[in-house]
Amino acid sequence: MKLKVVYNKYIPLKGFVALTLWPWIFVREDKSAKFTPMAKRHEATHAHQQVECLLVGFLIIYCLEWIIKDVLCGFDSDRSYRSISFEQEAYEHQEEIYYNDVRRHFAWLRYLFTIK
Repeated sequence: MKLKVVYNKYIPLKGFVALTLWPWIFVREDKSAKFTPMAKRHEATHAHQQVECLLVGFLIIYCLEWIIKDVLCGFDSDRSYRSISFEQEAYEHQEEIYYNDVRRHFAWLRYLFTIK
């Protein structure tokens, strides 16, 4: 999957390094040093997830899951973010160089009911 990396001053919000909205990966210019090959693999996993769910479905599921898991995690925003199924898959496999070449479709579903 070919992704276009776009360096930008405003997207994503401060505090974040990158944001994927298929087929683009937006990287904050002031965080570009943190956009390592591992971060790119993490974002590429999100691109695969977005294609599977059709971008709008991904965004809806992501937001709903974040809200539900935020409540379940006692409003601990870092823990609820790490508990989102899409993030769990991406973080678990970001060090695997060829993961996105061999990952199964909808692999994120296995993390849907887990909390980190």
